[in-house]
Amino acid sequence: MTDPLYELLVPYFDNASSSRPVPTSNDPVVSKYLNRLTTLPLSSLVSQESQSLAQASHSNLLSIQSLSSRSNAAVIASADHFSTLHETLPLLTEEVNQLQTEIPKLDQSAVTFSTTYSRSTGNEMLDRRKRALLMERNADRLSDILDLPTLLSSAIASSAGQGATSMTNYATALDLYSHIKRLHLLYSDSPLIDSIYAQTESAMQDLKSHLITSLRGQNIKLAAAMRTIGWLRRVAPELEATKNGGGNTDGLLGYLFLVCRLSTLVNTLSALEPLRQLADQESQTRLRNNSKPGGAGKINGNAYQGGQQSERYVKKYIEIFREQSFGIISMYKSIFPASTDEPTAEVQTPFKSASTGQKKPKQDMSTIPPSALATFPSHLTDLLFDTLKEYLPNVQDKTSKESLLTQILYCAGSLGRLGGDFSLMIAMLDSGSADVSHSSEEEDDDGSGEGEWVEVMKKHRELAGRLEALASGVGAGKGVDKKGGSLHVKSRP
Repeated sequence: MTDPLYELLVPYFDNASSSRPVPTSNDPVVSKYLNRLTTLPLSSLVSQESQSLAQASHSNLLSIQSLSSRSNAAVIASADHFSTLHETLPLLTEEVNQLQTEIPKLDQSAVTFSTTYSRSTGNEMLDRRKRALLMERNADRLSDILDLPTLLSSAIASSAGQGATSMTNYATALDLYSHIKRLHLLYSDSPLIDSIYAQTESAMQDLKSHLITSLRGQNIKLAAAMRTIGWLRRVAPELEATKNGGGNTDGLLGYLFLVCRLSTLVNTLSALEPLRQLADQESQTRLRNNSKPGGAGKINGNAYQGGQQSERYVKKYIEIFREQSFGIISMYKSIFPASTDEPTAEVQTPFKSASTGQKKPKQDMSTIPPSALATFPSHLTDLLFDTLKEYLPNVQDKTSKESLLTQILYCAGSLGRLGGDFSLMIAMLDSGSADVSHSSEEEDDDGSGEGEWVEVMKKHRELAGRLEALASGVGAGKGVDKKGGSLHVKSRP
C-alpha cells in the first residue's frame, strides 16, 4: 500500500521549481513514514499529524540553527576545501601513480639492504656499528677502567707522602693492582687492558721503591716493618722464599731487609763524621810520633796522652751500633721467624730411616743458599772492629779504655742474646793496640803479663754473675758458687 499512498500524496508535494528535490518512494525515510501513516487512525491523521509534523519541523530547524552557530568556522573551511577539491584530486592521482611506479624500486633497495646487512653474513660496517653500540652501552665501565692507573698512582703518591704508617692507602693500591691483574688475565688479548696493565706495572715499580725506602727509615717500628714486608710479598712475589729442604727460607726479602737496615745504620753512623775527623787527626798524630826513631808513643819526650776525641767518637759509635744492631736482628727474627727457627741438623749428615732402615740421600750443602742472618752478625762485627782497631789505640787513658771495653762487652752481650756474641774478639783488639802503643812496657812495669781486656772481662763477668744471682733469687733458698772467674747459681739441698 505504500505505492498507492505515495501516488495520492504526490500532488501535494512542493512545486518542481522549489530548490528541494522531490522525495521518491524508494527513499527509506519516505517508506518508513508512509508505513507509519497506514497504522494511524483517521482521527489522528486529521487532528494530530499536522501538528506533529510542525513540531518536528520546528525542532529540526532549531537543531540546524544550533549546528550552524557551533560549526560555522568548520563549515566555511569545509566549503573552501571543497571548492579546491577538483584541483587537488588530479594531483593526488598523479602522486599515487608515481608512488606505484617507485614501490618496486623501494622493494628492490630493501631487499638489497637486507641481504647486505644480514646478521647471517659478516659485514665490516655492521661489525663496526655493533662495536660502537657496545662501547656506548659500556661507556661508564670503560671510563672506570681507564681511571684505574690514575687511582693507583694517586694512592701510591699519597702513601709515599704519609710514610709507612699509611696502611689504608697502601692496601687500596694493592687491591687496585690485584683487580687490574685479574682483568689482564681475563682479557689478555685486549690492547686496552695491556696498556692499562703496562701503566700499572710502572706505578707498582714506584710502589716498590717507596716500600724499600720506608724500610730505610730512621725510626721504623716493628709493626710498620712487618706491614711493609707483607706488602712487598704481595707486590714482588718473586722475592719470596722457595722451600728447598733447608737453608734459606726467607728468600730475597730477608736480604733486602738487612741491606736496607744496614744502610740506615751506616747513614746514622755517618752523622758522626765531625768526631771521626777529629779522631783521624789524633790517629795521624799517634802514627807520626810512632814513626819517629826512639820516640814511639811520645811527644817532645813526654808520653802521648791524647785520645779524648777518639774516645768520644768510639763511645758514640758503640752506642749507636749497639742500639741499631740489636734492633735490626731482633726485628728480623720477629718478621722472619721461619728462617731463624728451622732445624738444619737433618740436612748435615745422612741417617737411616726408622721405618725402612735405608739411608736417605745426603744433600749437597753447597747448593743450599745460607740464611740472610747467617753471616750478617759477623759483618756487623767486622764493621765495628774495623773502627775499633783504627781508633781505640788512640785512647791512652786506662780508665777511659776500660770504660770503652766494658761498653763493648755490653754490646757483645746484647747481640749475644740474639746469637751474635763477640766478646772473645776483644783479645784481638788488645793485641793490636799493644803492638802499636807498646803497652807491653806498661804491663811489665805493673808486674802483670795480662792484657787490659782480661781485667775488664773479669770485672764484667763478676758484675754479670751478681746480677744473675739477684735475678734468680739468692734470698729464696739458692746459693752462689764462684768458678773460673764467673758466678754460677746452684740450688741448696
